[in-house]
Amino acid sequence: MIKYSILVFIGACSYGIISTIIKLAYKQGYSVKEVIGSQYVTGFLLFLVFSLLFSRKKATWKQALFLMLTGTTTSFTGVFYGKSLETVPASIAIILLFQFTWIGILIEAVYLKKRPDRAKLFAVLLLLIGTFMAGNLFGKEAVSLTDPGIIWGLFSAVSFSLFIFASGKVAAELPSLNRSLFMSFGAAIFLTVLFTPDFMTNGSLQEGLWKFALPLGFFGVFIPVVLFSIGTPKIGSGLATIVGAAELPAAVLCSVFFLKESVNLLQTAGIILILAGIAVPQLFYYFRQKKNVGQTLPMQ
Repeated sequence: MIKYSILVFIGACSYGIISTIIKLAYKQGYSVKEVIGSQYVTGFLLFLVFSLLFSRKKATWKQALFLMLTGTTTSFTGVFYGKSLETVPASIAIILLFQFTWIGILIEAVYLKKRPDRAKLFAVLLLLIGTFMAGNLFGKEAVSLTDPGIIWGLFSAVSFSLFIFASGKVAAELPSLNRSLFMSFGAAIFLTVLFTPDFMTNGSLQEGLWKFALPLGFFGVFIPVVLFSIGTPKIGSGLATIVGAAELPAAVLCSVFFLKESVNLLQTAGIILILAGIAVPQLFYYFRQKKNVGQTLPMQ
């Protein structure tokens, strides 16, 4: 289980990198439509190339359709999060997005009709406290609960939770590369319809947008979708939700190294608390498994 958790962890960290790349693209004058649209189109093209090279298994039309619908949850997350950032501070928007930690646990509990165990509940508590600290909420100006950015931020949390849950359930019998191809295709189609793909014809790609589209497609679509599709079916959506919280520390650290943003002591403590929240259920299941193995050993 640990190795699959590590895959999800890497996928979450990869997703955390993209906020820095997007900010750098904005500084170069590119619009939301150009940046987000090129990200998902590039991600789909990467999957298409790798699928043609390394995968020969075909999906049924029903499997393809459900995977494409699952893929739209990732594009919804990007759109909702972007809308939230229009009216609320980034520190508030990231906290709203990170409500996916408890939403994902709740979705799994309803699906399984089973109460989450104590390790998951304790981990979620640590994650929420750590998120508020790492998001540097304390000392910020209050945001009205009627602000539309609040609603958009919560929508982004719900859509991200649905992506994590569905990535472990939909067409799990297919190879991860096939599943990822159709999920990225669904996301690309949705964003192409929502955002007119002017970047493909107005010369933006040739003028420099490609420098951002390639890393965004790789780190923001290809890597996380593949690793989540491999790891989530093995560890369950509840645990994957917890491990997915690695996105925030990755985003903060990238902003420090590449954007030269400052991080105070409270934020550092919050990052450490998030990492502890990710580790708690891993250690719990490891020692429980070790105990169970010991109990099944024959008497000497």
